[in-house]
Amino acid sequence: MPENPRGIGPLSWRTLVDEALARRKEERMTQREHAALAGVSIPTIAAFERGEHTLTLAKAFDILRVVGLLDEPAEGGAQDRFVRESFDRWRTLTNDLPSDSPARFPNGSYRFDYCLEGDLKSFALTEFEHILNNAVTRHTGWPVFMMLTREDLAPREVGGAIEVWLPPEGDGIRRNILSDPAHCDFWRAVPSGRLFLIRGYQEDGQETFPPASVFDTTLPVWRMGEALLHAERLAGLMRKDPESQITVRFRALYTGLTGRLLRNWANPISELMFEGRPARSDEVLLETEVAAVDISSRLADILFPMVSAVYERFGVVGLTTNRIQAEVGRLLSSRMR
Repeated sequence: MPENPRGIGPLSWRTLVDEALARRKEERMTQREHAALAGVSIPTIAAFERGEHTLTLAKAFDILRVVGLLDEPAEGGAQDRFVRESFDRWRTLTNDLPSDSPARFPNGSYRFDYCLEGDLKSFALTEFEHILNNAVTRHTGWPVFMMLTREDLAPREVGGAIEVWLPPEGDGIRRNILSDPAHCDFWRAVPSGRLFLIRGYQEDGQETFPPASVFDTTLPVWRMGEALLHAERLAGLMRKDPESQITVRFRALYTGLTGRLLRNWANPISELMFEGRPARSDEVLLETEVAAVDISSRLADILFPMVSAVYERFGVVGLTTNRIQAEVGRLLSSRMR
């Protein structure tokens, strides 16, 4: 073995893993929360904590980064840092709630984040809050990035961001109108055009079937579609001039899929009548990049590969753009006051 004149010893993988595990537990972070924050699967977190060497270096870095064990340049990954900060903020707000609280999404959740890139106007936080209010797209009764007016539920300025948290009823903090996972939203936005939202499943608040048993075929089209339309509208409100070209970088992370069955529940007249096997994968990460001005006109084409990837987790293949187009048509024609 060659001499080591620089005094750098070999990496002790087990020591590093043990420290990461200790830090996760000190922060009262579950494996599911760590996985979601790192953007990896729960089995990957479990393999890491067992000390397995089969992980890629990139995934190991993602896991170590969450617990502060990766020293890296500060300039890279502004959106990733924003997402981690937002997820940390959500964990802080929900940390003292019971583990089965709907606001902690014990059966899984979906998370959207997007950023706008291009020539954007600068706004103070108060101005930005008004812009966000005007950007809400009301195609459903509970749109993404919902802004309520009641004082205890209205958006707040926290740490240079506009923030909304809707906790469930009876937690002794504030009272939400509804108390199922689909209405316990947390979202956060900053004036640089970065947004984050996490929400539980509408399917998990029903009396006709138990939580964590069903995944609806149509809701991904409606929820991701509405989020992309929100990005399109916000880009229009934030661009410096009508000729400014704004790009939307959008991501969606669905977790808690394992064992769920694909069912056409929310919209019985939909053409999305697929039923596959129970999901064997717990999550799916979806990404797209699109010009903001193209979103409304190309929404079905944008959604098609992402919805297809969701269906594949349930063993369903053969989705056609025509079926997505039909559902997008219903979304675009729906208007809520």
